[in-house]
Amino acid sequence: MDQVNSSQSETSNLPNQTENINYEQDPAHVTIVREPMKVLLTWKSPARPFERKDKEFYTTAGSIIFLICVILLFVKEFLFIMAIIAFAFFYYIITSVPPEEIEHRITNKGIYIIDKLYDWGQMGRFWFDTKMGQEVLMIENYFGLPPRLMIVLGSQKKENLQSILEKYLLMEKPELGQVEKMGEWLQKKVNIENKTPPETSPQQTTPMPKSNS
Repeated sequence: MDQVNSSQSETSNLPNQTENINYEQDPAHVTIVREPMKVLLTWKSPARPFERKDKEFYTTAGSIIFLICVILLFVKEFLFIMAIIAFAFFYYIITSVPPEEIEHRITNKGIYIIDKLYDWGQMGRFWFDTKMGQEVLMIENYFGLPPRLMIVLGSQKKENLQSILEKYLLMEKPELGQVEKMGEWLQKKVNIENKTPPETSPQQTTPMPKSNS
């Protein structure tokens, strides 16, 4: 009992650690300083690539689509027919209605397309490509839609974009998927573009000398 009482008295004589903490000697509290938004580059360009098609293109494409739908009708692939018609209508809209011009802003927080911010943390690799005869910037988008951001360069130089984007993202063009490979193969095999031959200047004919009779 004496040993127990002595141990209790010793523990009672220990200083109260919670009371003797000197807060002035503690490490300083970590403060998070938010970096202000800085616009690094801004420009305007069409919202999407656009290439106007002529009447012959739509006539040829419509004939091919009609023939495919007739073949599918015999095998009773009605859902496939509806999908083809919907895709054809969508393609007609994007090739006949010019896109509006929108503003793009590259900041230290991410990329603004119109007023929507795509944060650097949600983006992956970037590369440059050509769509419908126009240079575009392609960026992987890991969260949300679309899975790939496509920005038309317009009058903006590719070197300016590359020098800024390389500070935040990796420049690397991914390999083509199966659907993209099939699309490129089909585009090479079935070319329905109306390619007019180059104009040739009319041959100049020299007048025949008049014979003196």
